[in-house]
Amino acid sequence: MDGIEGASNPMMEEMQANGTGGVDGSPLTSTSRRKNRPIVSGEPLDIEAYAGLYTGRTKIKRLMFIANHCDNPGMQLEALRMAYDEIKRGENTHLYREVVQKIDGRLGPNYAMDAAWCSTIERKAEQRKEKLESELNAYRTNLIKESIRMGYNDFGDFYYAHGALGDAFKSYVRTRDYCTTSKHIIQMCLNAILVSIEMVQFSNVTSYVSKAEQTPEALDPPTVAKLCCAAGLAHLEAKKYKLAARKFLEVGPELGNSYSEVIAPQDVATYGGLCALASFDRTELKNKVIDNINFRDFLELVPEVRELINDFYSSHYASCLEYLGNLKSNLMLDIHLYDHVETLYDQIRNKALIQYTLPFVSVDMRMMADAFKTSVVGLEKELEALITDNQIQARIDSHNKILYARHADQRNATFQRVLQTGNEFDQGVRAMLLRSSLLKYDYNIRALRKH
Repeated sequence: MDGIEGASNPMMEEMQANGTGGVDGSPLTSTSRRKNRPIVSGEPLDIEAYAGLYTGRTKIKRLMFIANHCDNPGMQLEALRMAYDEIKRGENTHLYREVVQKIDGRLGPNYAMDAAWCSTIERKAEQRKEKLESELNAYRTNLIKESIRMGYNDFGDFYYAHGALGDAFKSYVRTRDYCTTSKHIIQMCLNAILVSIEMVQFSNVTSYVSKAEQTPEALDPPTVAKLCCAAGLAHLEAKKYKLAARKFLEVGPELGNSYSEVIAPQDVATYGGLCALASFDRTELKNKVIDNINFRDFLELVPEVRELINDFYSSHYASCLEYLGNLKSNLMLDIHLYDHVETLYDQIRNKALIQYTLPFVSVDMRMMADAFKTSVVGLEKELEALITDNQIQARIDSHNKILYARHADQRNATFQRVLQTGNEFDQGVRAMLLRSSLLKYDYNIRALRKH
């Protein structure tokens, strides 16, 4: 652990260069210090610091998600207030009306329905749309491919800003026929991925990640990092946790804050760390997570996740599960992770139970229950489920509360392997003799000549 804390941290430097910390050696302000605090922790969620990690539509949607799923009325109103302020900086009147309806007058007259603002935005939107249509028609008449591509791209940006995600997706995809360079194709794919994530259509995300990766020119590191994040989210949504972990672990430090319209570096650490714990074995956990220098930089941003991974690998299960318990309430407020928290937690706990029992011939279930901070009765039920599912080879002495491992007969297993190897060798030799006989008597050549 000392080596991790003492290592240089390019991710931290990247974050500072992008506005998360002090720049040019200037002292950190109270706002920047608050942004550098770990967002995912056992403490109540710092909504302002959390929202500061994101930009654009995802910032608004995450704040609204917190308001919808948080039991604390104060946090709900704080999230709605911040969402209201963020929407007023943009042009999405549909989201604005939705937030005002949820506020329902609880934040006073300053956060009531502003009908004049809505009318102004919608009138300007109509004028802007007419202008874009006129320009696009002119480009089509002149048959200028680059101008047509830009026209459809502008339409996509327009629809996206106003919340018409379906129309935005169609406009972005139409630019494909007018792309003349790999850079244009990558931009089209990233736009399609962004809108697909917002529409929760992750099959499209997977498709366009693949198209971007197949471009003939080499991708720059920030683009590779973005595509890894998008693919990781798609696998996470499909509950393919091992594939999701691999993608998040491939994200390079070049990501920085460049993909804040979708994901924050802290999310990469949290999603990747939990998915790896739930799906990797000890060797993979050591080689691909703990010893992964790039991912270590992400883990430094979320110390709790870093500590629970190290505790799990070191078999300090009580501490690991305590970290998980402290993090759970905040993880349930994450727009991408909330639906997977229970499944991931169950898989992590089951892996811990399995690893605890592996080295022993017999285990005192009372001591094991103390190690996992649970009751003997509850532990017995968990072990029964794992034995029934054939994940633990053992039997339970319910009277004495002892778990006895069922070790395979090593002598018999060795004999079986020897016999199998002998049979495979015999078959191989027979095949070689048959081939040599065929070659010796030119059997294949004569057969061909007859035809």
